[in-house]
Amino acid sequence: MKSYRAIAEYYDAENERLPWLQRDVPFFLRQLPREAKRKRLDILELAAGTGRAAIPIAQAGHRVVGVDYAKDMLAIARRKRDAVGLTDRELKLVHADVLKLNLGKKFDVVAIFFNSFLGFATLEQQDQVLQVLRRHLKPRGGIFWLDIFQPNLALLANDVSKGVDGSIFFVPALNRTVFVNVDVRRDAARQTQRITFNYRWHDAHGVERREKVEFDGTFIFPRELRILLERNGFRVENVYGDYDGEPLDNDSPRIIARCRIA
Repeated sequence: MKSYRAIAEYYDAENERLPWLQRDVPFFLRQLPREAKRKRLDILELAAGTGRAAIPIAQAGHRVVGVDYAKDMLAIARRKRDAVGLTDRELKLVHADVLKLNLGKKFDVVAIFFNSFLGFATLEQQDQVLQVLRRHLKPRGGIFWLDIFQPNLALLANDVSKGVDGSIFFVPALNRTVFVNVDVRRDAARQTQRITFNYRWHDAHGVERREKVEFDGTFIFPRELRILLERNGFRVENVYGDYDGEPLDNDSPRIIARCRIA
């Protein structure tokens, strides 16, 4: 399986257009225990990337450790962290493979935001990640937060979707305006999908350039997710369908699970 690997310099500019990414961290912070308003929590974020979520969580007063396997994404996260005046004590960024992670510490909260868990496309990988999570979560009072999309049955009925979700974004660091669309090829038998991001831009001489990023992901249904969590030793406390806190229903765009160790 091919792992998710974004173009680091594109990531923030490309995703700032998504309304969900303006809402997920504020909702997460509102759902922390009441005592979190009076004390700092130790929070571990897996697949932290460029620090999109980790930085505002640290700015809210918590001690955060963000883990990612992509050095170039973490380099951007460090620049952003330093620019807003956070220190390594408030937000520590760790280069590591989540599947092999062992920090030797337990946290009040462990979180995987916005579909990152779906990048672990096989059941074996998912079990491995959840066991890593369990090993790093405090057994009493610890919270595990997981946020993925709810599968759209109409889309899943198509083996192939080409040129969807087209958009344009500007990358200041490269002085580049980029057009992107997405191709998706689904394998129902394996419950996986090969996702291809197609990028186009023009260089300083007006010549069109192209680049693509391909990776494998999966999709998980609500009951399937509950079974997966429970067999790995978690108890699901709440399942939300969006960042307004409403319960999951047929029309919900998200599956947001708040869990504890069983």
